[in-house]
Amino acid sequence: MNISQLKYSDLRKLLDEGQLTCVDIVKYYLSQIEAHNPKLNAFLEVYASEALEKAAHIDNKFQSGTAGELAGLVIGIKDLLCYEDHHSYAGSKILHSFKSTFSATAVQRLLDQDAIVIGRQNCDEFGMGSTNENSAFGPVLNFKNTTHVAGGSSGGSAVAVQANMCHISLGTDTGGSIRMPAAFCGVIGLKPTYGRVSRWGLIAYASSFDTIGPIARHVDDLALVLRYISGADGQDSTVISMSQFSAKKPSSGKRIAYIKEMAEHPSLQADIKIAFFEKLERLKNKGYEVIPVDFPFVDALLPTYYILTTAEASSNLSRFDGVKFGHRTSVSTKDLLDMYKKTRDEAFGEEVKRRIMLGTFVLSADYYDAYYTKAQKVRRLIKEFTQGLLEENEFLVSPTTSSTAYRLGEKTLDPLQMYLGDLFTVQANVAGLPAISIPMGEDTQSLPMGFQIMADVFQEEAMLILAKELV
Repeated sequence: MNISQLKYSDLRKLLDEGQLTCVDIVKYYLSQIEAHNPKLNAFLEVYASEALEKAAHIDNKFQSGTAGELAGLVIGIKDLLCYEDHHSYAGSKILHSFKSTFSATAVQRLLDQDAIVIGRQNCDEFGMGSTNENSAFGPVLNFKNTTHVAGGSSGGSAVAVQANMCHISLGTDTGGSIRMPAAFCGVIGLKPTYGRVSRWGLIAYASSFDTIGPIARHVDDLALVLRYISGADGQDSTVISMSQFSAKKPSSGKRIAYIKEMAEHPSLQADIKIAFFEKLERLKNKGYEVIPVDFPFVDALLPTYYILTTAEASSNLSRFDGVKFGHRTSVSTKDLLDMYKKTRDEAFGEEVKRRIMLGTFVLSADYYDAYYTKAQKVRRLIKEFTQGLLEENEFLVSPTTSSTAYRLGEKTLDPLQMYLGDLFTVQANVAGLPAISIPMGEDTQSLPMGFQIMADVFQEEAMLILAKELV
């Protein structure tokens, strides 16, 4: 029996009938991790004995009829998410030896339903990157072709699902960090509406963009996990209560738009363009009305995103200074300021330093209005225009990425080229909208391609129904 190919509902039926145990499931995933992780580098830490112990405990709960709704669901968590009494490094040396004193709300809600956390997954440092080559612990390799990247920043989370090392991964998405690796790895990744899932316990990169979401093989599993991690949380004032989700108008789902400027973008790989338009034809054959629309802010998407996220990163990462936790320089220092500088210089990676410096620059007194204030105004224009399109059309669709997975090292020497890879995904984060990436076949090199669906705020359920129809 290939456990990893089963939806959780099928797995749960076997558990309820006694044909399978949670210990069996955990042993299967541990064997997959042992076989593949040394090469792929998806997991930074595996909680083998702890997971087996919890599995045995949950098996006893099945015997007594008290097992939780997600009993036996084996999950991995991105290294940006806190898990009580476990390390959380954010893919960085600056948090060396740090152990969290609490669990992220999203993680805890899954644990409360008897999900089993099997390990901590590699990621770009503080979520800053599109290839997972910016981790202080080495790159994650794509299981489909190990000479290629996994995508970032949730690369470890996507590869863990791709290589059957866990059933579900919890990742984070600031500008495409769930959807891009999902596309590169041929799995499904969901970025919820900003404010649907609590960010409490997520080590922040850019607080007004960061979103927690699941990566899986099956749409039904994404929907299940989303249901449990959603909802109000007193620790995060940006979360909207569940009662407001149901107040949103249901979608008929028959009118779908795509942005012409993106579908015809010069950076788009030919194989992806062909596959995308084939997908549109499939939608038409299913009775959907597919409409090309203009979007006048395509060229403003990336500048707006990078100005605002680097500004927020500059502020958020100022707390990592070697005083209270994590790495502190062992070099002799003249004073406190010198200690800050040496600690941060030693422990932050090049990409993190670059983004902190960019963010500090745009927040400086001389440039604040010219860059930060202007970017906030453009963000509002992008959000309003996008939501205007979604009032006339149920969904916006596009390729998830402009190309398939890059070769290792291909983009590292030219950060601007790497940033351009985010063009198709950042719109959802700038506007705070839900989006999902589903597989769209493979290119001529047998590398996976992704198809992205974006919906109006809190319309995840309608979006998931369409995704399931297209997978």
